[in-house]
Amino acid sequence: MRIVAAMSGGVDSAVAAARMLDAGHDVVGVHLALSRSAATLRESARGCCTIEDSGDARRVADKLGIPFYVWDLADAFQRDVVDDFVEEYAAGRTPNPCLRCNERIKFAALADKAVALGFDGVATGHYARIVEPDDPQNTTGRRELHRAVDDAKDQSYVLGVMDEAQLAAAHFPLGDTTKPEIREEAAARGFAVAKKPDSYDICFIADGDTRGFLASHLGERPGDIVDVDGEVVGTHGGAYGYTVGQRKGLALQRPSADGRPRYVVDTDVAMNTVVVGPEALLGIDVIVGDRARWCGPPPQGRVTVGAQVRAHGRELPATAEAGPDGEVVVHLQHRERGVAAGQSVVLYDGTRVVGSATITHTRRLS
Repeated sequence: MRIVAAMSGGVDSAVAAARMLDAGHDVVGVHLALSRSAATLRESARGCCTIEDSGDARRVADKLGIPFYVWDLADAFQRDVVDDFVEEYAAGRTPNPCLRCNERIKFAALADKAVALGFDGVATGHYARIVEPDDPQNTTGRRELHRAVDDAKDQSYVLGVMDEAQLAAAHFPLGDTTKPEIREEAAARGFAVAKKPDSYDICFIADGDTRGFLASHLGERPGDIVDVDGEVVGTHGGAYGYTVGQRKGLALQRPSADGRPRYVVDTDVAMNTVVVGPEALLGIDVIVGDRARWCGPPPQGRVTVGAQVRAHGRELPATAEAGPDGEVVVHLQHRERGVAAGQSVVLYDGTRVVGSATITHTRRLS
């Protein structure tokens, strides 16, 4: 097959490209230029898609003897990921930009361009597994997305937005390997990126200051922090910068009556108010989501699933039911805390990803 290997400049995508070449595919390396300010180098291990990364990717491609190109998707990334991120926070929701990037950039804009140029698929350095129909673990007779064998690096959560068509053209060569093994393999292949630090956090916020980034786009909007009784206990620079479950950075001016910590339990961006309360108020039993995306046919009726609401969170035993117009209702067996609108809930059947939805609201049953 003719494969585009998405090469970020890191160790994972370097080994992924090498493995696709070893498997006999016709591989072309592609680095995505996603930043409109690519001349700005990363800060420590943060950030990605810089000139530094492009150079690292090119050196790996040269060592592998494969063609290498830089594709400019900065406008699409700005519109579909960065602007979406700001708009979601402005509306009082807490998005995950990595899911949006996978949904709209890597397995949409990139994959569409690759197919238009005659390629058969896209390979990335994500830690996840594709299980083919002839694999004994396959339960559907279709290509399935599964968790990686390395639980610490598993990225199936951020890939849970992939639909069946996107899954058909995706390749994840690292899913059966641990990260230490990948670094060893990269070193054995002579890749200079073998010891390169991982990028982390939000790639387009290189200094890690999400609230500062939002303030630069949305402006300062001073308002009140109130307790559940409506008493003012502090002030903030914009309700958009707070999320349900947050404890740090509140700078409350009045302690709680019992002296216990308080957490963000609600935000109202229309009123520009942040509500804080005791930890007990964070627990929820039901998650309602929309914009469901399925890695195969949607479930019929209420089914038993595992539900995950954070990229590196635990899997929660639950049941889920698909409703009309892309709605999903998830009933958790045990109460979970700190779940915010805008996050994604990804559903699993064992290690298999069933699908995902964007959380619109949550409920407590008692």
